Amino acid sequence: MDQPVGKASTEGEHSDIILASIVITLEQKRDILKALTIITDAEINYHHIETRSSQIDPNNQCDVFVKFECEQKIAVGLQMSLKETFKSVLIIDHEIWFPRTLEDLDKTGSRVEGYGGKLDADHPGFKDDVYRKRRLEIADIANNYKHGQKIPKLDYTPAEIKTWSTVYEELTKLHATHACKEYNDNFPLLEKKCGFRKDNIPQLEDVSEYLKKCSGFRLRPVAGLLTPRDFLAGLAFKVFHSTQYIRHGSKPMYTPEPDVCHELMGHVPLLADPTFAKFSQDIGLASLGAPAEYIQKLSTFYWFTIEFGICKQGGKKKAYGAGLMSSFGELQHCLSDKPEVLPFNPEKIVVTDYPITTMQPLYFLAESFEDARKKLKEFADTIPKPFSLHYNSENNSVEVIPKDVQ
Repeated sequence: MDQPVGKASTEGEHSDIILASIVITLEQKRDILKALTIITDAEINYHHIETRSSQIDPNNQCDVFVKFECEQKIAVGLQMSLKETFKSVLIIDHEIWFPRTLEDLDKTGSRVEGYGGKLDADHPGFKDDVYRKRRLEIADIANNYKHGQKIPKLDYTPAEIKTWSTVYEELTKLHATHACKEYNDNFPLLEKKCGFRKDNIPQLEDVSEYLKKCSGFRLRPVAGLLTPRDFLAGLAFKVFHSTQYIRHGSKPMYTPEPDVCHELMGHVPLLADPTFAKFSQDIGLASLGAPAEYIQKLSTFYWFTIEFGICKQGGKKKAYGAGLMSSFGELQHCLSDKPEVLPFNPEKIVVTDYPITTMQPLYFLAESFEDARKKLKEFADTIPKPFSLHYNSENNSVEVIPKDVQ
């Protein structure tokens, strides 16, 4: 049985990156060195440090003000360490950090939660030392990548091309009858422009350049599953984090995680469509600065749309989700009479549980991509944020507008 790709965990080794300011009141000015030692020993990026005279006793006491950036759990640890030495320690201006520019994605592009070069014991390639070594080599490419560089091309092995060939041949049998019109319109162009064919694994750099011309999206290599917040943030800047490795050859129709077959056969054809690309970007923009519980909701929304979405075209159900387009069995299953199909409703979607190791029992049917975008925007407007965002397409950045000045 084909296996849908796994979902990213919402609880990984990373926590949200925050911007914060901390104020430490020193009872004796000579304690400043002690405070600075604790601060500089912490794993934080401090933007500004200054001392200020204490309003309580300006002759003997002083305040140390520090503005910094770090993971939330590190900020909590820093506060605890300071409180062990000083009586008054206060974190102020706490807000979730999120990227403002394409370059900022360099800070989050390697925050992988799962897989990458490390495989679980039940992974098909776990006992294959050659495969594991290859995965580590490819993971290093992603982890060393910086914005503005060309994505290094891979010389795929005959064994890897054979795996791709098996997947390619089986999936293309179904796409003509099961995929949405936008997918089938774009796939022949990818064959013509980017080398999509049975005996060739397309290079991410070539595909990325083509996507930029079609919809403004681009690919960025990634070593494995990013945290949900980091992955969604990339979409806001029209960046799709793509794996470059391929599934293990012993089970060509199975993958427990996204691989290059899933990315190129599943996601890329629709990322070339301007309307669908905007829908994907809208999910990313909604995630920037959102509270953690809404990141979970948007991640669930992504699952039921970008990964496992179906839509109505010509009075029939058609598939558009990448988890469907890259899974032979799931693609047949989603359009059969076996699963439950509900109307497209973001409020319902974001609170619906789903399995990750079996066929999906439930799908949400979109009337169109434009209708889905409209309903997503209505939901995104309910996400509590003290600001609004404007995406500047000229320099690929987001402008933050505080709501109290709008």
